[in-house]
Amino acid sequence: MFMAYLPPPTSSPFRGLQGKVAELRQELNSGSKKDKNFTTKKIALKKIVANMTMSNNDMVALFPDIIGCMAIPSLEIKKMCFLFLVNYARMRPEIAVKAIQVLEQDMGDPNPLVRALALRTMSYIHVREFVEATVPVVKHLLRDADPYVRKTAAFCVAKLYDHDRHMVEGSDLIDKLNNLLRDDNPTVVASALASLMDIWERSDAIKLTIDYNNASKMVAILPDCSEWGQTYILEALMSYVPQESGEALLLAERIAPRLSHSNSAVVLTCIRVVLYLMNYIADQKQISALCRKLSPPLVTLLAKGPEVQYLALRNALLILQRRPEVLRNDIRVFFCKYNDPIYVKVTKLELIFMLANEKNIDEVLTELREYATEIDVHFVRKAVRAIGKLAIKIEPAAKQCINLLLELVATKVTYIVQEATVVIRNIFRKYPNQYENIIGTLCENLDSLDEPEAKAAMVWVIGQYASRIENSETLLEDFLYSFAEEPVEVQLALLTATVKLFIQRPTKGQDLVPRVLKWATEETDNPDLRDRAYMYWRLLSTDMEAAKRIVMGEKPAITAESERLDPVTLEEMCLNVGTLATVYLKPVQTVFRNARPRRLQESPALQRQEVPNPSGIMGDANKSLSQLGMGGQPADFDPRTGAPRGAGEGGNLAQAVNDTDEYFSSQMRGMHIQEQGDSFGGNGNEGSGYVVNQYAPQTVYQPAQGVANNGDLLL
Repeated sequence: MFMAYLPPPTSSPFRGLQGKVAELRQELNSGSKKDKNFTTKKIALKKIVANMTMSNNDMVALFPDIIGCMAIPSLEIKKMCFLFLVNYARMRPEIAVKAIQVLEQDMGDPNPLVRALALRTMSYIHVREFVEATVPVVKHLLRDADPYVRKTAAFCVAKLYDHDRHMVEGSDLIDKLNNLLRDDNPTVVASALASLMDIWERSDAIKLTIDYNNASKMVAILPDCSEWGQTYILEALMSYVPQESGEALLLAERIAPRLSHSNSAVVLTCIRVVLYLMNYIADQKQISALCRKLSPPLVTLLAKGPEVQYLALRNALLILQRRPEVLRNDIRVFFCKYNDPIYVKVTKLELIFMLANEKNIDEVLTELREYATEIDVHFVRKAVRAIGKLAIKIEPAAKQCINLLLELVATKVTYIVQEATVVIRNIFRKYPNQYENIIGTLCENLDSLDEPEAKAAMVWVIGQYASRIENSETLLEDFLYSFAEEPVEVQLALLTATVKLFIQRPTKGQDLVPRVLKWATEETDNPDLRDRAYMYWRLLSTDMEAAKRIVMGEKPAITAESERLDPVTLEEMCLNVGTLATVYLKPVQTVFRNARPRRLQESPALQRQEVPNPSGIMGDANKSLSQLGMGGQPADFDPRTGAPRGAGEGGNLAQAVNDTDEYFSSQMRGMHIQEQGDSFGGNGNEGSGYVVNQYAPQTVYQPAQGVANNGDLLL
């Protein structure tokens, strides 16, 4: 006889949750008359709140029981019940509306904390019945005798505006909020300002205007406000438009003591307001004095935690572009500490570069030498790049920087050699025919180059100085062995370098050019590489003099300045100092989609500041893109005949193409070129306003006309 074994019944998860809810309900409804402190109910409510914070939606079944507990005269119990109500009201609105009567009763409680708590709870719930019930109550409590309740009511107006803006605009709540600005209590005034600012940010129909008398009163109550109240008032001062230079100066002097506040938000907001008011001050001496006052608070912020340090450093990068006088003599405070996080170190390195000049270059290079021997590879690369950029930025110190780079190359550390190769390429472009004696040192370290950018830089050097390097064709041939496997930027560099070799030393390059052009036109899928190869092919087959002028022509000036924002974006960013947008150095609407863009308002006192171009590049803004890369010749210029297109025999473009194809079908064997003299320069890409940047690959993208060059561009 066989007997089936049945496992004992187990409780399902659903049954377990049901049991927990029933158990908590029992605890809520229990409690003897002797429990005058409602200890049992408090313990049960704490368990419910704990489950609620873990997103346990089964607690919503206890809604009727929670509403029953809301009338208990205990502030601690009311807080937990109201928290439950805010969390689950939108899930069960038909039950939540039963709490409105209890909340309205609490708003008549003699305890101001209970009145404020009930009002705050009702305004947080985005249910139609709650929103409509809140309006008359807020109107009444805006005139409450207790300042804490009035402060809470002021914030509730902004919350109601978020729920239903048309209802608030149709009522007199905003007028009553304006009346609170004349309140005797500074905290209430600050809260009303914060609420009005929040409504203004989200409304196109409301205009916030502050005259000098109101601004002066707001500044007068600053010392009596809490730190967050001070932040609200300083934020509101950004809406004040000075009509006279003296008004702006006086207001800036009066808020300057806030720069020494212990709260970082107050300090950064005060810096923002001072920078804003500087735009309306005519006296340059007074502006310089205010700039000197801005340096110590920024330096003090560097003694705080790394997150606050990073925020201060990013804002310093922004401020230095607008007001270079700030932090001019404080470069030492930006020297990196051994325990700084990498994001702080990199930002400090950018500031060190910006503040470096002829007077402190020795100190800066000594510091950068230390950074270049750090353990962190990313930081070491940045330090080596900074040394090369300083050589370009400060011409009298170029020799010192190059000697330091050679010292670092001598260490034979792979990533240091590669970074040094990239920056030395840029130095050659900045100072042609001056430091070519170090090419030999670079050629000794060819085996260390395995990154695309470093390879492209070395190939550029070989091609540019092919007539100076005895075995230039051999070095190029070594790179060409892996042409098909190289990244596109290296292939582009090899193609251009081979053409440069052929132009400077035809006998050495005549075997390489057909081979590379064939690879680039027939065995590649990249359209940029193929188009450039065809361009070189046809250029070489028509007019060698034109090819030399284009490929080996003069290059535009380069700079090593940091990325700079265009004046319009910079102006907007300076009006948002201390916000998240300044960390990203992006316009506010890029970071916050619904944020209101800020601009300097027109006024008789407004001083328009022209932001100087640090690079000193005097590019021809009217030059069209069709002229770039053609030696400044117009687009309809025929390089073969020197005549405009369509003139004489050169006008038949189809015939020229056919002649070219027929010519190169014989693998360029009929090409007879006389030996060309030495010619030095770059890769011949004409353009204006290029910036050498530490992140820039060697590409040929042209900057769009009228757009700021704050991207990574490198010829």
